[in-house]
Amino acid sequence: MTSVKGRDGSPRADGSASTAAGSQTLARGLSALQAVASAPSGVTAAEVADFVGVHRTIAYRLLSTLAQARFITKGEDGKYRPAATLAVLGAAFDNNVRQLSVPTLRLLADDLGTTVSLLVAEGDQQVAIAVIVPTLVFYQLSFHEGSRYPLDRGSAGIALLSSMPPRPGERDLVSQAREQGFVITHGEIEPDTYGLAVPVRRRPPSPPACINLISHREDVVLRGRDAVIRAARQLSEILG
Repeated sequence: MTSVKGRDGSPRADGSASTAAGSQTLARGLSALQAVASAPSGVTAAEVADFVGVHRTIAYRLLSTLAQARFITKGEDGKYRPAATLAVLGAAFDNNVRQLSVPTLRLLADDLGTTVSLLVAEGDQQVAIAVIVPTLVFYQLSFHEGSRYPLDRGSAGIALLSSMPPRPGERDLVSQAREQGFVITHGEIEPDTYGLAVPVRRRPPSPPACINLISHREDVVLRGRDAVIRAARQLSEILG
């Protein structure tokens, strides 16, 4: 881990001078937890210290507290990894929507041979809660679960907006997505990358969700459209 930015590219929670002491400690603890959660293969205290932007002694204290609460665990190699309590906490999100979605997403990714993901709307952002890379393909585009992007950018954001009531000044792509049930974009999040997204229809108050497919190849996106539409319908029935 060489960067001290969060997985979404935002500044780390390093506790600026304007942050109260209690809030600063909480922010640092959450940032340390994020560092561990984003590195399933393990992360050292020194790497966490760099991520959070604190002295290694403070990082040790934060990690010790998280380990005592069973959010993380320390291996024999000295690295910290996610622990069972973190899994339980994650399962609480939106009635375990990630775990319920993964089997459908896995079949879709392996069938199409490209990365697929499930994203939800959260405020003015889109958040990836499941990212599935195909099993037998050696090179694929991917990104971190938990990644955040503006809601008005890329195929996923457009699909999520199309599940909401019309907004003043919204892009034409949003209304097109409402009419046709899917949207394809090019180069809006990453250069030379195609995105295909289909809304997953759910009952309120569940947040809007969508399946997103990404590829450098337009033909892969076009060929996968019908399969993604079917998968979105299946998830709509599963998630309700």
